[in-house]
Amino acid sequence: MYDEIFAKEDPAKNNPRFWDELFLMKVNLEYLESKLESVDGEEVQRIQDNINSLFHHCVQALAEEHQIKVVNALQTLCALFRGVHQKNKSASGFDIINMLMGFDKAEQRMKVCVEERKCRHHFLLEPQEPLSQTAAYVKMCSQVTDNISQNTILEYVMINSIFEAILQILSDVASRGQHGYDAVVLLALLVNYRKYESVNPYIVKLSIVDDEPTLDVSMLQLIVYSQQYKDKEEENQGGFFSTLTSMVGSMFIADADEKLSVQTNEAILLALYEAVHLNRNFITVLAQSHPEIDIPITPTTPTPMTPTAPLGTTPPSLDMMNNPELPLDPNLQTSNLLITFLKYASIVMQDTKDEHRLNSARLCLIILTCIAEDQYADAFLHDDNMNFRVNLHRMPMRHRKKTVDKNIPSRPLVCAVLGMRNIYNCCLLRCVQIIHKLLCYQKKCRIRLHYTWRELWSALINLLKFLLSNETTLLAKHNIFHLALLVVNLFNMFITYGDTFLPTSNSYDELYYEIVRMHQVFDNLYCMVLRVSTNTGQWKEAASKVTHALINVRAIVNHFNPKIESYAAVNHISQLSEEQVLEVVRSNYDTLTLKLQDGLDQFERYSEQPKEAAFFKELVRSISLNVRKNVSLNTMSQDVLLKEFSTIS
Repeated sequence: MYDEIFAKEDPAKNNPRFWDELFLMKVNLEYLESKLESVDGEEVQRIQDNINSLFHHCVQALAEEHQIKVVNALQTLCALFRGVHQKNKSASGFDIINMLMGFDKAEQRMKVCVEERKCRHHFLLEPQEPLSQTAAYVKMCSQVTDNISQNTILEYVMINSIFEAILQILSDVASRGQHGYDAVVLLALLVNYRKYESVNPYIVKLSIVDDEPTLDVSMLQLIVYSQQYKDKEEENQGGFFSTLTSMVGSMFIADADEKLSVQTNEAILLALYEAVHLNRNFITVLAQSHPEIDIPITPTTPTPMTPTAPLGTTPPSLDMMNNPELPLDPNLQTSNLLITFLKYASIVMQDTKDEHRLNSARLCLIILTCIAEDQYADAFLHDDNMNFRVNLHRMPMRHRKKTVDKNIPSRPLVCAVLGMRNIYNCCLLRCVQIIHKLLCYQKKCRIRLHYTWRELWSALINLLKFLLSNETTLLAKHNIFHLALLVVNLFNMFITYGDTFLPTSNSYDELYYEIVRMHQVFDNLYCMVLRVSTNTGQWKEAASKVTHALINVRAIVNHFNPKIESYAAVNHISQLSEEQVLEVVRSNYDTLTLKLQDGLDQFERYSEQPKEAAFFKELVRSISLNVRKNVSLNTMSQDVLLKEFSTIS
């Protein structure tokens, strides 16, 4: 029967029941794709009417009551999408549309495919019934081409929106558990279709979603994955928004050396980013879902999972999607989405040697950037009346075994964000920018956060030491002076405005103590930037900015060092204690002269376009490629689909 379709004559000419009989027979995917592959250019033109007719009858069959017909038509459609494009990779999108359905009839046929009630029932819009066909749309996005913006077929999915259908799936517990993953991946791909070239209706609709009844469900899957990771550590030693967050997760596996590894899912994380970036309601939900403190619970024992999908495409298990709430740690049960995201981010950032993990870590930091720029989220992060225990995960070091901290203090959530400084082993520039934005908010609102600031200062100084030690290697690829400038200006923020947000006067004294104690690092940095700024080269201007920014730091060092040396000489002390140095600092503030520097409390707001556009284009391409590898046509076998359709009356 396939041979008849690939012949010149109309296959129904001598057999009026040809199409009915075809869809009653099991699809032979291998043979159908091989036939599409074997035809040359002239033959394609000769059989185009039959290919158009096959597409047309597939769409018609989707509206049938007969389950076998629906399943076979669905499989045939997917094979057509893939086969036609693989045969015509160099062809334009319009040529492919013309070959598939006839350009003059394409809009009407795609409208029927997307909007006709029976087809909508089978594809998306009846969340109480099995919805395997959600995967067909994912295939339509990913299998035609790696670059979804070149997939002209999606123009018709832009015109005939399925956004509300996706929303229904994610808002229903049963359909979310069975098809939520495909729906969220589909949404992430559709939102990124030609997003920089034209008005994307999915971006517009996502930006105004506010389905309040569905916003209070916690990030179930991320909590489960975080709990699995935590259990492994100890052993070795829903609605739309809620569904997006619940599916952001990772799989954890122990290798031969019992080192923990994290497998990320870029597609789900991308969907989470789009929601945070586009929709302020989502950030509100992240902040407003409050935890239940100190509720004793029995920790769950996670079932070991072995990933079968390529990195970046692992779908969630049904149990995780349907579980109403799962524990975050032994003494804390919470539905606070920010806590869960911070725990997830702390895990995914531990191992960034792999490209997929690096992309996920970068996405996490971009999401944190969007959160740090939101006034409502900042207010919640800094609320001294809303304290939480957040167990951040850190990689073990050679000189230090990984331990599980069971005595985590209850503090405002911003402390957890600042506490992630030691795990930001990638994207250091964005990490420093996030800290700067949080400090700007504290300065603006005069929030005196009770936090051990010396830990942050020490981490920033260590970052400067890293830049100095690796100057030659880093300068070959990066403008390290921009990062150095941001770090120095963080110290300038504390020096200039610290009296407005540091908790006590002792904190201010400790700041000066740390600067004086580690003065050699700042001296070495000054020597480096002075050397570069006085020579001709591409980094001359960038280095000059750092030289200027160091004025107050150097003034502090040059002012207090002689005072400390004099105090030691007068009192015949070879090595002063910390308290003695602090005494010298406190008694010599009045003679210190500093310069007021402008713009320290200003920052450039995050904008995806143009700085991050290339990253997201490549990320979407990678996701599309991985989805195509993972969701093969064989995963939609007749047996599997018939089993899912068995409940349709």
